[in-house]
Amino acid sequence: MQLIQILLPLSTADADSRERINQVRQELMILFGGLTLYRNAPADGFWEDGGTVEQDVIVVAEVMADELDRDWWSNYRAELEQRFQQDEIVIRAMSATRL
Repeated sequence: MQLIQILLPLSTADADSRERINQVRQELMILFGGLTLYRNAPADGFWEDGGTVEQDVIVVAEVMADELDRDWWSNYRAELEQRFQQDEIVIRAMSATRL
């Protein structure tokens, strides 16, 4: 079993940001039959870019899958980067055991 997490930017200045996150929620629900969306307590993400510190408010979408289809996730990440107008969307996977 794989636990897959997608770190999505939530822009408070962009009214369409929540709609894009809802679209991700709907897509993942259809494909994986369920998800966890951590959006009530978003996290702050920080990184350095050319000597300046950048910041995003991050919402985490999380799904479980029997197998990890790396090609599909790579394509989906590229689609999300365009949709959210980001240089990089982080998607990470880890092995998980359902108890």
